[in-house]
Amino acid sequence: MTAVLPCIIVKTKERSDGTAGAKSWHRQDAPLLLRGPIKNRGCCVNRRFNPGFWAVVAVIVLAALLAPPAGTAPSLAADEFVPGEVLVKFRPGTPGAEVAAAHRQAGGEPREVIPGINVQVVRVPPGRERAAVEAYRRNPNVEFAEVNGFYSAIQSSWTPNDPRYPQQWQYPKIQAPEAWAVVTGTAQVAIAVLDTGIDQSHEDLQVKIARNVNFTTSKTVDDKYGHGTHVAGSAAAATNNGLGVAGTCPNCVLYNVKVLDDSGSGSWSAIANGIVWAANSGAKVINMSLGGSTGSSTVEDAVNYAWGKGVVLVAAAGNSGSSSPSYPAYYSNVIAVAATDQNDNKASFSNYGSWVDIAAPGVSILSTAPDHSNRIWGFGVRYGTLSGTSMASPHVAGVAGLVWSTGACTTNSCVRSRIENGADKIAGTGTYWSSGRLNAYNAVMGLTGS
Repeated sequence: MTAVLPCIIVKTKERSDGTAGAKSWHRQDAPLLLRGPIKNRGCCVNRRFNPGFWAVVAVIVLAALLAPPAGTAPSLAADEFVPGEVLVKFRPGTPGAEVAAAHRQAGGEPREVIPGINVQVVRVPPGRERAAVEAYRRNPNVEFAEVNGFYSAIQSSWTPNDPRYPQQWQYPKIQAPEAWAVVTGTAQVAIAVLDTGIDQSHEDLQVKIARNVNFTTSKTVDDKYGHGTHVAGSAAAATNNGLGVAGTCPNCVLYNVKVLDDSGSGSWSAIANGIVWAANSGAKVINMSLGGSTGSSTVEDAVNYAWGKGVVLVAAAGNSGSSSPSYPAYYSNVIAVAATDQNDNKASFSNYGSWVDIAAPGVSILSTAPDHSNRIWGFGVRYGTLSGTSMASPHVAGVAGLVWSTGACTTNSCVRSRIENGADKIAGTGTYWSSGRLNAYNAVMGLTGS
């Protein structure tokens, strides 16, 4: 006899705008099971009844049904996550009584809810984090559970340097002066810098900071580390003011979103909170010169939330010199940025691969630096040079600000397409990233890179 079989369709990864994504499989890409006669399903063919075949199908379906809710496997070392905290997201519509019961069973006490994505930061007994995560994952009402891991500033090398704009080699390379002849940005476009804070008294930054917020345990929004101040200057330092350096988007404003503490490290919950806050506060661009080798469902949810709010998200691809993914750059709704040098070569330290979207200058980048005595990094006063994908990322964020400022785009997918399509194709780098090296003028004008 001829059997009518169910049709199993594997859903391919798509970006939120419906276009095919280059980055592979994420948590939300669960297999989709459609029921119905095979003759009505174009992906399937009629088969004669075969007990062995049905056994295989049963195993596949059972495995899918019994798979625990997605989340980061609790394999991080004890010093790689916040002690006494886990992150839990319940499925929409879960009754409050069942949520409370799940917390009791896992020994958890909810501390806060990250708005917009409804992820709970839950307090558990120190040392019981992994056990609590597993307990939550066994509950069918839980969408995902994970430890509250850390991401860190993408570390960079530095050398002291005095010069100002003439030494900012990156701007002629990406045709920024040509772009500035068209648009220099607008105060209606805010670039949120999620980092270690921004020096509040810096001569090239203090007039650019529109808002400050702190999601760390540090007592100040100021930058006591040095990383965030340098990143902020590359994105949008005050320009044409007779002082210091130029920024990529001269007239854009900055949101100082401190998600990394004074040692350069931040929890996933802090970073997710920062992303959601920036999206809800009207930022048009979010720069994340931070990351780690482990994915977080909480951070990915925050990224997707911000993308859904129309924000362009940009992140450093990492400095391990490998093709290994770095998160959050790896997520499909983030522009992942590699680093190039003065000769358009891939920087030796830069991560690369098909998951990386674009490259930008990131070697010996002169920018702003903290001007207080207790800064950790040994910059010269006010300015210094750094190398890293952290330095490449804010140039892309700044160009996103320029594109928004033209008014030519009304969606984040349009801005992203202009940036990626306008990138210059550099010979010999085609396998390192999916686009090319950033070209500000092409992005602003909507031109295709050469």
